[in-house]
Amino acid sequence: MARPSGPAAAHDGTARNADGDGAGRRTAPDGTVAKTGTTTVGIAATNGVALAADRRASLGGRFVANKGVDKVEQVHPSAAMTLSGSVGDAQAVVRQLRSEASLYEARRGRPLSMDALARVAGDLLRGAPVTPVLGGVDGDGTHVYDLDGGGGVMADDYAATGSGMQVAYGVLERQYEPDADLDGAVAAAADAVAAASERDTASGNGVLVARVTADGVAFETHDDPTEVA
Repeated sequence: MARPSGPAAAHDGTARNADGDGAGRRTAPDGTVAKTGTTTVGIAATNGVALAADRRASLGGRFVANKGVDKVEQVHPSAAMTLSGSVGDAQAVVRQLRSEASLYEARRGRPLSMDALARVAGDLLRGAPVTPVLGGVDGDGTHVYDLDGGGGVMADDYAATGSGMQVAYGVLERQYEPDADLDGAVAAAADAVAAASERDTASGNGVLVARVTADGVAFETHDDPTEVA
């Protein structure tokens, strides 16, 4: 196992953010840019990858604008990516990554490996205010990648992004088991999102979980992350 459409306008005219804060990147009168966030998590298990994200969209982390945002998208027959950052940029990256994966498979007759998919995603993210987690399964095993807008691609056994990531990492450090199966990884990912939702005002309103296996990607939504088994 290795971890080797433009934005919709918010009430105040700022861009809605895939982080779930609705505010996107807000420019203050002095020209500084503030970002608030979400909580997304990825965990590699022995037989698949668990990806999870909260479902809250808020304005500036203060007003809940939407309680049912989907922040995990399938981008490959056996891979998915969480969304954290500017919604327009995140949507554009998802569309391009899907296209690149489909084009490669059509030309070569086989799907992109996860390592190649992660490198393509890193190139597409360069300069974008998006910090997703990519997870997938291929012939070499299960993979999780922490990606950033600088084009960085970091493989590990688990990763978290968003404003709730510090709390989420605390849970992951305690609960991650190298030999855990997918059910165990899903439970740990949901616990990490639940813990972050208790302390991060931009995270909450349940959890969307993606179970990624060699057979595909299955999604499930839970109003209470603590009840995920």
